[in-house]
Amino acid sequence: MSSRSRVARTAVAAGAVITLAAGLTACGGKSLEEKGGGKGGGKGELVIGSAGFTESKVLAEIYSRVLADAGYRTRVQTLANRELYEPALEKGQIDVVPEYASTLAEFLNAKKNGSKAKPVASSDIDKTVTALEKLASPRGLKVLPAGRATDQNAFAVSKEFAAENKLKTLSDLGASKQKIKLASGEECETRVFCKPGLEKTYGIDITALDPKGVGTPQAKQAVKDGIDQLVLTTTTDATLDNFGLVLLKDDKKLQNADNVLPVVNAKSAGDKEIAAALGKLTRALTTEDLITLNRKVDAERLKPADVAQAYLESKGLVKK
Repeated sequence: MSSRSRVARTAVAAGAVITLAAGLTACGGKSLEEKGGGKGGGKGELVIGSAGFTESKVLAEIYSRVLADAGYRTRVQTLANRELYEPALEKGQIDVVPEYASTLAEFLNAKKNGSKAKPVASSDIDKTVTALEKLASPRGLKVLPAGRATDQNAFAVSKEFAAENKLKTLSDLGASKQKIKLASGEECETRVFCKPGLEKTYGIDITALDPKGVGTPQAKQAVKDGIDQLVLTTTTDATLDNFGLVLLKDDKKLQNADNVLPVVNAKSAGDKEIAAALGKLTRALTTEDLITLNRKVDAERLKPADVAQAYLESKGLVKK
């Protein structure tokens, strides 16, 4: 995830293509080629894409409601990860996606130049967005301005495991020489900020991936129970304490700061009205908001759609 999540696999296997085809008919039994039928008015039909983790789902619902309030007919389509929703965005099967600047930049960089391409993202958000725009534009994608809200990939262990091995940082984990089973999304296998980066940058001995998803309750429970030793989550995860987990500091700065920003299909959703509606939201959204939104879904068990509506009303961004 950036996700978000946001850590990335470079190619879609044949099985994933089948999964995508199934996913495109999963919402109300309609294909994304038959967009519409959701919330909103008569300016046109927009499908908002979401990855399969909490923050992305909530942001997609927020985008959907903002655009519905602006007069568009909208609905949310959730696909497992970026490997599935990004091609759909290029094709116009999905029109709008909440994204993370650095992670998407590196995803598209790897897609164009290969998994060993020189990184284009950095902690400089302006330079990162410029690089992202250059990669996105030839694919028919338009990158809208980034906001203050940021999220990064993060890795957590149980408090007991940290105490036993004197762990505070990812460097400490590498130096411990512990064999690590990592709970994550399966795409972590090749994404540069996940397994390859942990091995190369920190020397962590990852013996296996447990594909329970990014920061899901099942993934965190597996680490709590000692089935896995490390879990991929995000810096805005609001339920680590509930599972007795603690983040290890990314002391060598493997992760770049990932500012949230909308990315749209330039042909189907590139008009100024969409940019203006989403721009108001982007300017209002903060990192603290992301943490609160995640907590309401993951800890308080509220529905993403309800959390999104309450947030927008509290900020005065939609009509009640």
